[in-house]
Amino acid sequence: MAEIKAFKGLRYTEKAGDIGNLCCPPYDIISEEERRQFLETNPHNIIRLELPQALTDNPDADAYSAAGQVLRGWLADGILANDNEDSIYAYEMEFEVSGERKSVTGFVCLVKLEEFSKGIVLPHEETLSKAKTDRFNLMKATDCNFSQIYSLFNDDCGGVSALLSDVQKSAPISAFTDRDGVTHKLNIITDSETIQNITALMADKKIYIADGHHRYETALNYRNQLTGEKGTGNYVPMTLVSMKHPGLVVFPTHRIVRDLSGYEHNEIIAKCAEYFDTTENLNREKAERALEEAYRNGEKAFVLYCGNNNYTCLKLKDTEIMKQFMPEASTALRGLDVSVLHTLVLERIFGIDKENMANQINLIYTKKADEAVAAVDGGSANCCFLLNPTRVEEIGGAAAAGEKMPQKSTYFYPKLTTGLVMNQIIK
Repeated sequence: MAEIKAFKGLRYTEKAGDIGNLCCPPYDIISEEERRQFLETNPHNIIRLELPQALTDNPDADAYSAAGQVLRGWLADGILANDNEDSIYAYEMEFEVSGERKSVTGFVCLVKLEEFSKGIVLPHEETLSKAKTDRFNLMKATDCNFSQIYSLFNDDCGGVSALLSDVQKSAPISAFTDRDGVTHKLNIITDSETIQNITALMADKKIYIADGHHRYETALNYRNQLTGEKGTGNYVPMTLVSMKHPGLVVFPTHRIVRDLSGYEHNEIIAKCAEYFDTTENLNREKAERALEEAYRNGEKAFVLYCGNNNYTCLKLKDTEIMKQFMPEASTALRGLDVSVLHTLVLERIFGIDKENMANQINLIYTKKADEAVAAVDGGSANCCFLLNPTRVEEIGGAAAAGEKMPQKSTYFYPKLTTGLVMNQIIK
């Protein structure tokens, strides 16, 4: 099963400045304006490596080569340095959701790369080729992992959680609160016995990728092309969190439908009535309440918004209908709200096929319901679908069945920060 190991993490030194001004959110949710702001605050911010741009003093170098040049300079200048001992890192995020203060704790380590076919490391979503090419070029130029993959595991006995709890009794080596109010804390574990215990407890586990599918597939590609099964190139850094952790939060990712010719709301509702119980003419408050009730009852439902504060709740009449359209899929995959939406509505009724979805021609995604609604009200979209979050156990069920959910089926919150601890790849 899963093979993990400690590593000499690459971290910022005191010379670099305050850690809160050196870390940043995942590169793919940062705007160009935000990128500039991070660098104005501290020119050593990790965004300079994670989302690089070509150096102005060397116009012939591409952005990836520039990142490699900057990294080597920071290592030489003592801005970054590897820890002296092989370590595992306890990582906690404290945050607020709907007025409730929560925290989630995991640990950062290296995980041996395994092909998905082995059933040890399991994906749950499809990926896009463009993102994988970008991340591969960055890894090739820097030989470094600047961020971790967010993954889950079953800790039914609570052994790993207990060990991490003991470690967190000591003061963190790094701590800061980011712009979104999330507090990030990092504790270092160098005690060999504790590391051995964590490693032993993980030996019979499967790992479920929560966020970072592109980076995992990129790491596999990097290993296969450049390093082979040797050195730390055969491992990838992950933050591992128990699937039973009470602080886990998954947000829904809503769907915005745009540029459909001949879209007619009443016709769409009439077609949906074949598969769904429809409750029309709801305002937003009533629609969201209906959605929450369906979630509590375990029903498959989502809300269609067409503008003018006119919402329709669509609740699947019979889950057995999904067998007809997804006969080869597992019960877990067929039972996902996103599977129902994509299969019965987007594909069959709207005519948006999987390739169209992957290329985001008529379909785009957002975690913000307000943004989806605004797109419709502003006239840039035909309609939108507001969804309930996918349950963590549903994610595990689909992954365990060896299947991948539709793209953007989940949004784990909060996102891991980038820059607390990194992995310099040894070939």
